[in-house]
Amino acid sequence: MISIIVPVYNAGKYIKETIESVLSQSYADFELLLVDDCSKDDSEEIIKSYKDERVRLVKQPENKGAWAARNRGLEEAKGRYIAFLDADDLWEKDKLKKEFEFMQKEDAGFVFTGYEFADEFGNGTGAIVKVPHTLDFKHALNNTNIFTSTVLIDREKIGDDLIKMPHIKSEDTATWWRILMAGNLAYGLNENLVKYRRSSGSLSSNKIEAVRRIWRLYREIANLSVFSSCLHFVSWATTAVLRRI
Repeated sequence: MISIIVPVYNAGKYIKETIESVLSQSYADFELLLVDDCSKDDSEEIIKSYKDERVRLVKQPENKGAWAARNRGLEEAKGRYIAFLDADDLWEKDKLKKEFEFMQKEDAGFVFTGYEFADEFGNGTGAIVKVPHTLDFKHALNNTNIFTSTVLIDREKIGDDLIKMPHIKSEDTATWWRILMAGNLAYGLNENLVKYRRSSGSLSSNKIEAVRRIWRLYREIANLSVFSSCLHFVSWATTAVLRRI
């Protein structure tokens, strides 16, 4: 079974579409863990309106952020496989099926897919991010295109200790780097199976904040020197710009 972990905080505007994109998956052996991080809008009511037994509401006792919500979901997960999905993103109907088959074919423990940027209404912009067939730690430092909502992990090959996310900004990228640093290889399925909704208020839309986050990852997670961090930063920035053209 695949356990799908979704951190939810004031996502009432988008969460219904996100849930529907999961329930319409052609691969049906999953549980959907929606971890509510003390939302103040109608997110909880929308989630409770679904009677499908695969949909599970998990409530955080206090607001701690996406990293803690994902970790709570991991603790609650019953499946061997873990998939992550952000509360405003959308999956194509064959996402899980194709990705799971790809994981079995490659005998992989960590896989991800291509994706398309979407506007706040969930409409694809035509800007599609392609991914390499394999990605190791060295190359991941220059390329952050392992997007959270595309990831699938086999817990029997990648332990929960590595999947658990740290309390740091860009905790998802930090987690992928730690998994790769441990000697694992990420396998990329180069198909556009996810729509990455970019609302105007999202962290990823704040370029200065993005620069600060990637620099901190280089220094604190990858433990790179200032000089090495600068070299990788230039490569990362170039790739980030080209990805959006």
